[in-house]
Amino acid sequence: MPERLDKFLVSQNVCTRKEAAQLVRRGAVAVNGAPALSPAQKLEPGADRVAVEGREVSYQEFLYIMMNKPAGVLSATEDRHAPTVLDLLPPELRRRGLFPAGRLDKDATGLLLITDDGGFAHRMLAPKSHVYKLYRAGLQRPVTEGDVAAFQAGVAFGGHAYAPARLWPCPEAGEAAAWVEIREGKFHQVKRMFQAVGNQVLTLERRKIGGLLLDSTLPLGACRPLSPEEAGQVFQ
Repeated sequence: MPERLDKFLVSQNVCTRKEAAQLVRRGAVAVNGAPALSPAQKLEPGADRVAVEGREVSYQEFLYIMMNKPAGVLSATEDRHAPTVLDLLPPELRRRGLFPAGRLDKDATGLLLITDDGGFAHRMLAPKSHVYKLYRAGLQRPVTEGDVAAFQAGVAFGGHAYAPARLWPCPEAGEAAAWVEIREGKFHQVKRMFQAVGNQVLTLERRKIGGLLLDSTLPLGACRPLSPEEAGQVFQ
C-alpha cells in the first residue's frame, strides 16, 4: 500500500515528520535515486528505494525487540502512575504501534518481547500454539517430588485450573530455587501454581519463550532489536 514519504521515514525511526520536511527541502532524501519532491510524495515500502544523505534506509515492516525487563516496571503501553516497558525504549527503537507481547508481573524480571506485529503476538500467545515459557523462581522453600508431580498433573487455585507444567530444582541458583515451564499465560500464573502447593514465589525471572533465550549479555532494563529470524525462534 502506498505511503507518504515523511510517514515512512518516521516509521523507520529515521526522523520526525518535521525533520523529514527539512531533509526533503535540503535535497537530502532520494527515492529510487531521484531527489524527493515533497514530504507527501507517495512510495511503496519495501519496493521503492529510499536514501537519506546518501545512506539507504533498510525497510522493516515490523519491529521485534527483546528486553531484559527490570522489576518495578509495568508490561503496558502507558500508565499514569508507574513507568512502563515502552518508557525504557531508547529513541531509535520507538515507533507508533509498539506493545508488549504478553506480560510479566511488575515485580518479575527477564525476557519480554515488544513488537508492532499483532499477528506475531496473537500466534505466540494463542493456547493452541503451545509456546512454552521458562522461568527461574526463587522460593520460600525447596521444591519436593510432590510439587513436581502436582505441576505435572495440573493444579487449581483460587477457582482457576492450570494446565500441566514442568517443574524441577535449580540448585545452581540456590537450595530454594526452581525452574518452571508453562504454556499458558494466565494472570499471576506461576505464583498461584506455587501457592497451590503451599509455596511462595520470592523472585521470578523469565529466561526463555519457545526457542528464544534471553540474551545473557543484556543488562536489566536494556533491550535490542531482533531480526525476523531471531523472533521466529519463539515458534521453534
